[in-house]
Amino acid sequence: MFANLSWEHILVLVVVGLVILGPERLPGAIRWTSNALRQAREYLTGVTSQLRQDLGPEFDDLRGPINELQKLRGMTPRAALTKHLLDGDDSFFTGNFDRPVNGVAATPAEPLQPTPATQPERHTGPTPFDADAT
Repeated sequence: MFANLSWEHILVLVVVGLVILGPERLPGAIRWTSNALRQAREYLTGVTSQLRQDLGPEFDDLRGPINELQKLRGMTPRAALTKHLLDGDDSFFTGNFDRPVNGVAATPAEPLQPTPATQPERHTGPTPFDADAT
C-alpha cells in the first residue's frame, strides 16, 4: 500500500504531522495508526484463512481470476496491447518492420512512381455538390 512512498514523502508527512498535531501528540498518533494497520492486517489474514478452510480447493479457483486482474493492473497500455492484441510482437510500436518473416529476409521493394492514372485529380473550381447525396 505504501510501497510507492519515498523517504522524502515520508519526511513531508512527518513534518505536516508535527505542524498539525504538535510534537506531544504525534508519537501517540503514529502508535495508534500502526496498531490499527496491524489489527486490520491480522483481521484480513484471519478472513483469508477462514475462507481457505471453508472453500477448500475452490478457493484457489477464485484466486486465479484475481491474480490475472492484478497482472493486468500492473501493465502499461503499451504492454497490454502488445500482449493481448499483437501476441507479444511489439514491432508495431518500435517501427522495426524489416525483421525477417519466417526466417526469410524481406527484399526491398522499388519505390512507386506516380503514374497519370494514380495521380489525384485537381479541381480548380468550387467543390462539387451532389444534392441527391444529402
